[in-house]
Amino acid sequence: MKDTSAGDTVENAAGDGIKAWSSGSHLWVRRVMHVTMFLAGLAVLWMFLYNSASPFEFPTSSDYFSAESSKADYDPKLESVLANASMKDKTVIITILNDAWAEPGSMFDLFLESFRLGNETQWLLNHLVAITWDQKTYARCLAMHKHCYQLGTKGGNFTGEVFFMAPNYLQMMWRRTEFLGSVLEMGYNFVFTDTDIMWLRDPFKIFYKDADFQIACDVFNGNSSDLNNFPNGGFKYVRSNNRTIWFYKFWFYSRNVYPGHHEQSVLNNIKMHPLVSRMKLKMRLLSTSYFGGFCQLAEDFNRVSTMHANCCVGLESKVNDLKILLEDWKKYMAMSENEKKHSHPSWSVPQLCRTSFQRAKKKKQITKRRL
Repeated sequence: MKDTSAGDTVENAAGDGIKAWSSGSHLWVRRVMHVTMFLAGLAVLWMFLYNSASPFEFPTSSDYFSAESSKADYDPKLESVLANASMKDKTVIITILNDAWAEPGSMFDLFLESFRLGNETQWLLNHLVAITWDQKTYARCLAMHKHCYQLGTKGGNFTGEVFFMAPNYLQMMWRRTEFLGSVLEMGYNFVFTDTDIMWLRDPFKIFYKDADFQIACDVFNGNSSDLNNFPNGGFKYVRSNNRTIWFYKFWFYSRNVYPGHHEQSVLNNIKMHPLVSRMKLKMRLLSTSYFGGFCQLAEDFNRVSTMHANCCVGLESKVNDLKILLEDWKKYMAMSENEKKHSHPSWSVPQLCRTSFQRAKKKKQITKRRL
């Protein structure tokens, strides 16, 4: 009798192994297919969002920006003010001020004085539009300057001194961004300038001719094309075109992606976004050698165009130091041309601004303890 137990055992084992391998193989294939389908779905979703945000390939009324249109700020009165102030190429200079900054002897007085003291800057006042948040500030503005416009706050209260990163500060910064986007949609180029920036020379001689969007920096690394520079939203020159109109909508929309951030912080997060690159927005960062501030001084008086009271908090500190800065500038302007070429004057600031953050922090701690 032939013994088949050993062979049967081997054959059965082999069969069981094949079945086990077959079952495992099918499970592995199914898992691969599920992962592949999941990744493919993500890719399709990304391409849909990516393309829907492009106004060049799809309508600008895409759902991506349907709730974010800034054209609602259009007002015939605003159109009239912009038209009266604009240069031949429809460029205006815009600043925004509240009641605290417009008080006599405060920031707006210093701002206007800088244009009068600057080197070939007096003519630029004809193209300056001062935007106010309330009726009182608007009346004060008209008493000092011919191009003023009162903008709606959409429920915000920006009349008093607005402190850095307070809720009303964030609301004000985003309202400002929304408004500037509407100016672009109206077909106007603009130089936006914070009121704590002193205009000492005509910046239009220095701006890049081929840029859509150029912006000052807190600190500049020497390369105007390097987006790793940290921009400062207080000073920027923006030309009105499809790219910049799209960009302002994208920027304003992105506040929802970065809740609790101010507009400058969000700009720093989105400036290298693939969508911005795809839109071929030409962005340049401005050198602090020409557009300086208290973060990084423009040390050469023969080249400086503007000086910003940045890296400083508190109206009192800013006003104090900007008064000193204008005194330094007056001394320079009183020099002969030969003295200007061969002397090396230096700024006497920052002073109060140097310790303004520490004092503000201490004040906040004291207030908390009292509460």
